[in-house]
Amino acid sequence: MAPRTPVAPLDLFATDPLIGEDERAMRDTVRRFVEDRLKPGLPEWYENGSLPVRELARELGELGVLGMHLEGYGCAGTSATAYGLACMELEAGDSGIRSLVSVQGSLAMFAIWQHGSEEQKQEWLPRMAAGEAIGCFGLTEPDFGSNPAGMRTRAVRDGDDWLLTGNKMWITNGSVADVAVVWAQTEDKVRGFVVPADAPGFSAPEIKKKLSLRASVTSELVLDNVRLPGSAVLPEASGLSGPLSCLNEARFGIVFGALGAARDCLETAIEYAATREIFDKPLAAYQLTQAKLADMSVELGKGMLLALHLGRLKDEGKLSSDQVSVGKLNNVREAIAIARECRTLLGAAGITLEFPIMRHANNLESVLTYEGTSEVHQLVIGQSLTGSAAFR
Repeated sequence: MAPRTPVAPLDLFATDPLIGEDERAMRDTVRRFVEDRLKPGLPEWYENGSLPVRELARELGELGVLGMHLEGYGCAGTSATAYGLACMELEAGDSGIRSLVSVQGSLAMFAIWQHGSEEQKQEWLPRMAAGEAIGCFGLTEPDFGSNPAGMRTRAVRDGDDWLLTGNKMWITNGSVADVAVVWAQTEDKVRGFVVPADAPGFSAPEIKKKLSLRASVTSELVLDNVRLPGSAVLPEASGLSGPLSCLNEARFGIVFGALGAARDCLETAIEYAATREIFDKPLAAYQLTQAKLADMSVELGKGMLLALHLGRLKDEGKLSSDQVSVGKLNNVREAIAIARECRTLLGAAGITLEFPIMRHANNLESVLTYEGTSEVHQLVIGQSLTGSAAFR
């Protein structure tokens, strides 16, 4: 039988016709940026545990991806699906790059856009959309990740001002941020605060010695009696629904983003298998290899169909938080399985930074647990199915 022309894994699912022309154009623009600008530098950034955040933020701002799904204030106002596709292409480069964009747009910017005052929006959003100001999002604490209601960070009234005291942990962009959206317990409910990074008492030491998300800045936030004016409060957020609404935005981007990492691993493995000879024929010509590639392509395509469906629901204003949990749970779980399986096809070569697979696999270990662990999303889905909460 004559050999057939190979097709890309997602071509088996014919997903391109499900994507609008403008969305495809945005996807392709981001893909070119990742290929030309990011991929050449990523192995070194990952190995050195560094990232030129400020330089990249301005370039990403010029590209129009920072807060791209928000309306006004210099934001592009794209569809949610277009944003998801951009996340997919960014994470095909590296999860750390997608995290930079996700924290900037879906956490820090969205919190101000959705819950902030007009003055806060005017002050921060145009500069953040342009990449001229970098934001971070302070919710997780050293002892409180999956249970944010237990947070110990406190904000107390002092006349017309607020005094913030506490610590936040695992904060992307923290030590390079110009502004932090920090959530704290008050005598009433959890409230959000817009905290300039130059406020006295605010510091953000960087977390080093990471084995995952090395091409990303991760920090602790330390708030030592940070004094803020009354105008620093996000007026439209009261209780945990405020930060949780932001997390849903970020999780949505991960639904697409994780597939980008998986796709890059799979495409790398297919290319490698086609050229690597073993026992006098290409690795790709063996049945076991093709079985692995087939199974991984099926899971990637199913994840893509799920992501596009959730994107359309979000664009129609019909997406629920438990549906986001379905997408995050499935797509990250399958992405990390694909990365690990692809590594086996490359053998020893798969552990080097010459290829992106181990880098993606290591990154996905973090993606698996941030913005809600797999176990938390299982419980969210379980509550939806049974009506009973099983978190305690």
